[in-house]
Amino acid sequence: MLTPIQQHFRDAMAKLAAGVNIITTNGKAGRCGLTATAVCSVTDTPPTILACINQQSLMNEVFEKNKHLCVNILNANQTKLAEHFAGFCESCMDERFTWDIWHPEQDSLAPPRLKEAIANLTGHVIDIQEVGTHSVFLIELDEIQLNESQQNAQSLVYFSRNFHQVG
Repeated sequence: MLTPIQQHFRDAMAKLAAGVNIITTNGKAGRCGLTATAVCSVTDTPPTILACINQQSLMNEVFEKNKHLCVNILNANQTKLAEHFAGFCESCMDERFTWDIWHPEQDSLAPPRLKEAIANLTGHVIDIQEVGTHSVFLIELDEIQLNESQQNAQSLVYFSRNFHQVG
């Protein structure tokens, strides 16, 4: 049961539009991905972002152990992918990585990068802070790929507990 302030917080945050991303990792701890809206820039010197992942997620430990990930910024046509990686659909994790939506990686342990994402931000975890129910990952970017075919695409955002297109 939520306290009144927790419910008000959730209701207020539902009115804060946020970009939708699929965060992926691959490494000795395994390969996985999840849909996340709690991603934002920290600084451009060096290029650093943060991403928040619920500590109760089984994938949290995989991200912590691999310490290398990719934030795939979704375009408006990728709502179904966002739903799959949010667990709203019945596809299993292994199945999702067999779909022909991923760039072929030279390194077998590289985090998967979505072909049609607006951008792929690949980096390594430099710090993890535990705050309440979530782990806050600070990620220094090693590579930024802008998908030229998607530069005029509409963005996928999450607002008022639904996916929307903006652009």
